Amino acid sequence: MRSISAAMFVLSFAFAAQPVMATTVSDPVGDFIPSYTGPHLADLDVISFSADLVGANFVLSATMAGPIGSGDGFYVIGVDRGGSPAPFTSIGETGVLFNSVVVLQQNSTGLVSLIPGVTNLPGGAVTISGSTISAIVPLALLPTTGFAPLQYGFNIWPRSTAVATGIAAISDFAPNNATITAVPEPVTWALLLFGFGGAGVAMRRRRALGFEAA
Repeated sequence: MRSISAAMFVLSFAFAAQPVMATTVSDPVGDFIPSYTGPHLADLDVISFSADLVGANFVLSATMAGPIGSGDGFYVIGVDRGGSPAPFTSIGETGVLFNSVVVLQQNSTGLVSLIPGVTNLPGGAVTISGSTISAIVPLALLPTTGFAPLQYGFNIWPRSTAVATGIAAISDFAPNNATITAVPEPVTWALLLFGFGGAGVAMRRRRALGFEAA
């Protein structure tokens, strides 16, 4: 048992030494959706979006075509936790599924909105660096409605505050007409493997001690 534990310990460090992974999608510059009626500002034009599962947190990050800071908009990340509707079928975005949202503001604040209830993200959870806005969102704030965490889908869309309400305020989608799922960061993979290894050891010990039926 010690040799197995030692092997899992070494394996966890091997994974931890690897670069951080994430599911990343690219989005064309200047592809404002036809139904959008607001100003065509660079910080409302998504050019990439990524989702990563790090321990008990989702790390979500999006890069715009220009520096964030005009104050004209904010960023909505739809989260599909299972069994989600497709609210944007009227504009052809049938693949954008979500039953909760993470809202990121240009003043580096954010919130998670479920139905019902709204929870503010902790201070420092949202960061802005040039054209990139990122957020650390605890998994506990996004309880499952049928999916395992690695099945959750994500999609981001900026909204302009220059447009009163509705779909006409949405400037862009990333990915277009789809969602992406998070990739676990290597340390998370190592912890999962360690858990599976421990479960296997426990099962073998039960058999050796005669706890399993013949």
